[in-house]
Amino acid sequence: MRGSLYRLMGGFTEFDDYVRARVPQYLDELKALIRQPTVSAQGIGIADTARIVLDRARRAGIDASARSVNGGPPTIVGETGRGERTLLVYNHYDVQPPDPLDEWETPPFEPTERDGHLFGRGVSDNKGNLMARLQAIEAYRATIGELPLRVRVLYEGEEESGSPHLAAFVDANADRLRADGCIWEAGYKDAAGRPTISCGLKGIAYVELRVRGAAKDAHSSVATIIPNPAWRLVWALATLKNDRDEITVDGFAQEVRQPTPAELGLLERLPFDETAMLRIHGISRFVGGLSGLALKRKHFYEPTCTICGIVSGYTGAGSKTVLPAIASAKIDFRLVPDLTPEKVATLLRAHLDRRGFSDVEIVPSHGERPSRWPTDSLPARAAAVACRATYGVDPVVYPLMAGSGPMAQVCDRLGIPVTGFGSGNAASANHAPNENIAIADYVDHIRAFGRFLDTFAGRPL
Repeated sequence: MRGSLYRLMGGFTEFDDYVRARVPQYLDELKALIRQPTVSAQGIGIADTARIVLDRARRAGIDASARSVNGGPPTIVGETGRGERTLLVYNHYDVQPPDPLDEWETPPFEPTERDGHLFGRGVSDNKGNLMARLQAIEAYRATIGELPLRVRVLYEGEEESGSPHLAAFVDANADRLRADGCIWEAGYKDAAGRPTISCGLKGIAYVELRVRGAAKDAHSSVATIIPNPAWRLVWALATLKNDRDEITVDGFAQEVRQPTPAELGLLERLPFDETAMLRIHGISRFVGGLSGLALKRKHFYEPTCTICGIVSGYTGAGSKTVLPAIASAKIDFRLVPDLTPEKVATLLRAHLDRRGFSDVEIVPSHGERPSRWPTDSLPARAAAVACRATYGVDPVVYPLMAGSGPMAQVCDRLGIPVTGFGSGNAASANHAPNENIAIADYVDHIRAFGRFLDTFAGRPL
């Protein structure tokens, strides 16, 4: 009854007023979570942060518990509300390593407000969205009443390390996770400041290539007769891409599903602020000088092969004339249908062997399959309505995000349509120094998520 009367008396005005009156409190809660170093790649702070998140979820009225499978980290599941429809909310509480530390203007785990933004590791990816959605649930109950749907949460602590235990966790807890739709962890405003929603993710195959030479580092004068593994690695890497930025791994292109005419039509209509993107990244042109539809097609529907880091020999100050004994490079491939991590591993090994690089060791890391869902699904439609009501403009609908995550391990596995929107921005610097969100965007995501709960439940705004 309260919900019906509430709509007759002004919609979400009281909800918005409630949220805005509590912005300092909400930011303090977020800052407390950011102060927790939760670096899954290094095994830092996972258990402590899981306890904090579990306690916060319970204070939001969620009947939650922390569970683990096969020795994995605590994964938090829970449920609240009642109604005909069920929404799954996926977030992760772990973050990327903060390196390089000397490029941060303020320490990564000391959240700092500056020029209307909040800076800190994890503030955008993904602790900000996690906290904002819990705050939205509380604000909804305080101003509108009981949730008109069931909300189930899934918070994991190893997303930034490839979610190696998540598939087994989903299988073991499927009955606690099934839903009519899923809201994914990520989302942001584009370079032009427009809200965006996305309906999929690229997959990823992350590997390390290693080459070993002599038993130990040697004087560089013997480079006349002693093989240099750094050169071997460079020569091997050079076979993976050509100077037109095309991936040249044998058989790789043949595994890429081409976009349909309908998908290309969506891209043609998709606004993409090229000038702002160039400015944000401090470059004068995109790869290959691309623009327009060709640029958007490459960004959303083509895979990548990226050298993430190379290490060999001496890289400190001054000079050291050394012939290194080992060289390594970390590489990630972002995957589109129908590429999979397993296919990439097989193709890469055969490609290197065929060119005489059987001495190059491939050390697999994590891998995730791509996931793509319809842009007119129930959660996508509800997200569009909620964003329009919050921001006063139509959101930009992306067929997928160019990044990766365990969407296939959750939503594809359980057959749950998914969409994502959130509090980030095109310059949030996820995975980089000075990660940030605009405080106004954080507040707006709380407001938008409250409206999303209503629209997903089937109530008109």
